[in-house]
Amino acid sequence: MAAGSQATGVRGYALIVAVLLSLFLAAFLAVEALRVPLLTDPARSLDEVGVAAAAVGVGLLLVDVFLPVPSSAVMVAHGALFGIVGGTLLSLAGGLGATLLAFLVGRRSRPLVQRIVPDGQRARAEQRLARYGALAILVTRPVPMLAETTAIVAGTSTLPWRRAALAGALGNLVPALLYATAGAVAASLADQALVFAVVIAVAALFWLLTRDAALAQTPEAAGRPERVAAKETTR
Repeated sequence: MAAGSQATGVRGYALIVAVLLSLFLAAFLAVEALRVPLLTDPARSLDEVGVAAAAVGVGLLLVDVFLPVPSSAVMVAHGALFGIVGGTLLSLAGGLGATLLAFLVGRRSRPLVQRIVPDGQRARAEQRLARYGALAILVTRPVPMLAETTAIVAGTSTLPWRRAALAGALGNLVPALLYATAGAVAASLADQALVFAVVIAVAALFWLLTRDAALAQTPEAAGRPERVAAKETTR
């Protein structure tokens, strides 16, 4: 029975991920078929320095949660128009906003998850998401579709908002900085593989900094002092 419940729970979360990825892929294909200028080539709408261009750029990064926006092109345009510092800040604001928006969608979807996934399996999954969800958000930020899916699924757990925000900020900072530099200095620096590699390095550092704290919060670690005290008492 337990194995069947666990399999049902896994299928439930797999279904959620599959549906989200399918929706994002369908939106991408629709935009490509319709050739929506603002979404297929946003750089044309970001050709002049000003408040309007900044607002459009940040707005495009926000709607990337629901629509396929070439975020790298937007961030490169930010760097070209507003320089390394200004472009980085604008892209960071838009990327972090997108992370929190996706996380909010996940929070609002918790009643639906409760109907799809059995209570026991959902509780175990939420524990893992609460523990590793921030790291998953950080690592997947430069990956299209997977970034939004991860943030939404993490939002269905008990992961605190502040940890999601910190992970989103760290995960968006490196791409924002590199693409802004690419736009301000040299387009050849806009290499997504390089961006992803650096983000993975930041994720590894984040993992090392949070690993000890996470281990200390596990039930096994919490129970060790009591077991040691009991052994000392029996002696």
